[in-house]
Amino acid sequence: MNLLLDTHVLIWALENNPTISDIARNAIIDGKNMVFVSSASAWEISIKKGLGKLEVPNNLLEEIKQHRFILLDMKFEHAQLAGELPYIHKDPFDRVLIAQAVVEKLTLVTRDSFMPQYNVNTLKA
Repeated sequence: MNLLLDTHVLIWALENNPTISDIARNAIIDGKNMVFVSSASAWEISIKKGLGKLEVPNNLLEEIKQHRFILLDMKFEHAQLAGELPYIHKDPFDRVLIAQAVVEKLTLVTRDSFMPQYNVNTLKA
């Protein structure tokens, strides 16, 4: 299974936070699964960190690489689909993650209750 981590799940995974469900944690650490992190998450984290709403390590990219997560850049197709999605979810970062998961055929690992309402595979974090 190929996974895309929602931003909050990325932070929890880097912190080894026990909040993550056992099913999600096992999927993330299973060496058979590819685990992707979106550039949209880096953008969201940077904004929230700059506003003082979030504390994350200054070496975020290094931490992501140490966990062997794969970076997923935003493509034109992702942005276009994010704009075309029904307005169930209004958060632009989450809409990009949904679009990336759909286009790249990834399972989105999230605790967000809005995301499963889209035609996207999800795994509850």
